[in-house]
Amino acid sequence: MKISLVILINLSIFFLLIDGLKIQNHHHHQHHLSLTQPLSLKYSNFQVKYFQQKVDHFSYSNNDTFEQRYIISTEHWKSPNGPIWFYAGNEGDIFTFANNTGFMWDNAKKFSAMIIFMEHRYYGESMPYGKKSMQNLSMAGYLTVEQALADYADFIVDIHMTINGARSSPVVIMGGSYGGMLAAWFRIKYPHLCVGALAASAPILQFPDIYDCEGYNRIATKDFTNYSPKCSESIRRSWSAIRRLAKTYDGRKFLSEQFQLCEEFPEQLVQTLIDWIANIWGTLPMIDYPNPADFLSKLPAYPIKVVCQYLTEPDSNDKQLIQSIAKAISVYTNYTGDTECNKINESNDRLGTNAWDFQACTEMVLPECSNGVDDMFEPEKWTFDEFSAGCRQKYGINSDRYKALIMFGGKHISHTATNIIFSNGLRDPWSAGGVLETLSDTLIAIKIPGACHHEDLRSQGPNDPKILLEAREQELQIIGDWLQSYYKQNQIEFKF
Repeated sequence: MKISLVILINLSIFFLLIDGLKIQNHHHHQHHLSLTQPLSLKYSNFQVKYFQQKVDHFSYSNNDTFEQRYIISTEHWKSPNGPIWFYAGNEGDIFTFANNTGFMWDNAKKFSAMIIFMEHRYYGESMPYGKKSMQNLSMAGYLTVEQALADYADFIVDIHMTINGARSSPVVIMGGSYGGMLAAWFRIKYPHLCVGALAASAPILQFPDIYDCEGYNRIATKDFTNYSPKCSESIRRSWSAIRRLAKTYDGRKFLSEQFQLCEEFPEQLVQTLIDWIANIWGTLPMIDYPNPADFLSKLPAYPIKVVCQYLTEPDSNDKQLIQSIAKAISVYTNYTGDTECNKINESNDRLGTNAWDFQACTEMVLPECSNGVDDMFEPEKWTFDEFSAGCRQKYGINSDRYKALIMFGGKHISHTATNIIFSNGLRDPWSAGGVLETLSDTLIAIKIPGACHHEDLRSQGPNDPKILLEAREQELQIIGDWLQSYYKQNQIEFKF
């Protein structure tokens, strides 16, 4: 199956190339390079702990347990019954999300809130069966959204029961990308365990039959075009140039040198090179933040603007065009100058690509396609049957086309759901699958023009535009209203 890796996701939410099988499925947070530096937390006054969690919440045939990691800070929490801000961990090491969700750390003192970041099962250190967790279906099969939400439910009840003074503490659940989907779904599934959810950049509508699969790549392309039409046109023309150069040994050597690959590559891997490059172009629109950041790679402020400075001559000959493309790519791969060479077959362990690939094949089926006309990528169709066939080949499973929509409602959540904020930066390609219109008095859509992927969850920075600051204030106001209402009317004391 031919594929392009043009964004996930990492949540997510998420196109992957794993073990040689090419399965089409972009999710946030999958589109980046291997990051090997050790993880630490840039905030202080926290503890890292482990919770003994059930592997299976829904039957009595498997009584196995595992240690689920979480980060907790009670520095600003006031007992009794101060609020708990709970981050629904998504597809990666929990430290990555804790470091990039400054919104919670910045505002906890104002709300006297306890902060908890819980790691999603099968990611980071929270592996139910250790290194064997993804080895076969009998071990990997417990990696589902339902199990993950049940993890958070059991843990939240335990916090109420075991932390002195927390018996009636209201919980606000937050998340970005796939974590934002989990936050919204947790509020829908377990409304008695949280007063509301902040679901940032949560593409809960990016599922088969309700989503235009070209949406992501159209927005990604527009982000480049808005800096310069010549920028996106250079990228659009580069694919055929790469393919022409890859037909000869000298051309492949040239490509290897320009992109600083760790080794020369045979002609049959040209698709892998194209996927690697497309992956980067698909990732940058998520993280074109106004301040320097290191979420997926160390980058300057507005990295696409820096990239486009190199892409000014789309009419160049093949070698000149690729030289400019390579310089532009290096903004992502080697902005600090520390990268010795690039391995195009490696994925980002920090964002758990193997586990996400499995989830994308089972119930997180997020269609992505391109036509090469309304976007700058090579044409790539998406069909459910072809996608599911790839998953069957890889895991021996059929993709569950409608499961997420059946479980959580898709477009039909306004009948019963309450107290969810859906925030979306409109330059974020994942917003194409997000909730962009307010559905009821308590299902609020906050659109942030100019913002990227869960930018509102990041720490306030010196270059943050006014509209982003106002969006954060609106979110805090709504959260404050939820808490005020809870304390006045709806306190729940957990005694079970």
